[in-house]
Amino acid sequence: MRAILFCLATLLMASTDSASAQMKLSPKAASSSETRYFTSIEGMMGGNADVILKEMRQGKTVTTAVLDVCYPANGKSARKDRFVANLSVDGQTLTGSTQTLTGKQPVTIKLSRKPTDDTFEFRGQITIGSTVTEVVSSDNYDISEREFQDTQTTGDTINPAPKDFTEVSPEAIGVRVKLDEATDLLKSLKGQPVEVSLASLPITCEALRAGEQTINLSVDPERSAELIAKLKSMPGVVAAGWTTGIVEIDRAIRFPAAEWRDGGRLNKDKLAGAISGVLSRTLAATPASASWDPATGQLRLTFKRPNQLYAELGLTDTIEVTGLVSTDKPGASDRLMLWIGSPSTTTADEASGAKLNLSDESNNEEEGEQLDDNGSIDALVKELKGERWDADKSVWK
Repeated sequence: MRAILFCLATLLMASTDSASAQMKLSPKAASSSETRYFTSIEGMMGGNADVILKEMRQGKTVTTAVLDVCYPANGKSARKDRFVANLSVDGQTLTGSTQTLTGKQPVTIKLSRKPTDDTFEFRGQITIGSTVTEVVSSDNYDISEREFQDTQTTGDTINPAPKDFTEVSPEAIGVRVKLDEATDLLKSLKGQPVEVSLASLPITCEALRAGEQTINLSVDPERSAELIAKLKSMPGVVAAGWTTGIVEIDRAIRFPAAEWRDGGRLNKDKLAGAISGVLSRTLAATPASASWDPATGQLRLTFKRPNQLYAELGLTDTIEVTGLVSTDKPGASDRLMLWIGSPSTTTADEASGAKLNLSDESNNEEEGEQLDDNGSIDALVKELKGERWDADKSVWK
């Protein structure tokens, strides 16, 4: 009996020692490590900087930190520069030095951080070249690694092989290219029948951090696949494909192609004449011009009609309508897709003799909506024996 009790006591003591050892090996709450981010520090670089401060912490103690600042290279210029500095940590003081990526200017950082309840206050100086920026920023919140990653999504939607043109636009091309190859790519487009979106040229902070820039182009849909193939073969290109553009699927029509092709190619004059004839009736206006843009393939139609506000004045409304025609999907297809934009109207005195000077402060979108109520899209569907997109069922009908 004594032997049994001795064995039980020995096992209990061993179990207690094991539990004690586990407690000593797992001091989780006080010394757990995690990464936290500040994605906004107000007041830095005159309030124009895009800031990411990454802190690695052991419990509440900061062990290492990295400061990533993207800012206008010159005042409020669209051109950006950036620096990334590994910071030394001494208590609540963060210091470091580096140089800017583009301008190659020296950078020194000295910041103090002060926790205040759930927020943090930062004070100190950042010197870039000879320019000293005072930092005084309070009420800064930190976020977790997961929350930070959720904010790091790219804005471009490049699809190299869409099944059709219901979610991307047939004339709109996106090309994502390494920053050090972007200039050469743009130079290669000089003299080509392609439009480059000026809005896509500034190098954003996201592009600087990714080392890649997305440039948006517009091209005649008949040449879009050829252009994408060419772009994919160029140095530094990461992705190329169709993206969103001018086409709104709720203003698009799909119709049989055979009647509008001549020798396998689109008979643009015939199709423009048919579209113009329908719109002249629905808009109650006389066709004035029709032209196809050689770069983007857009169809521009203009119409004239007497303005009825003061008929005695002889004022004239000029209505402009933009359209785009392509196959309904990349590659060969027996169906075409027509997109028609909302009409835009301007009024001028085109009568002979002295002119009445007019200023137009009205909203053309309202006029466009009114004109569309005349049934232009439905009339085109009937003329072209076509169908419209059913957004609820995601089918043409």
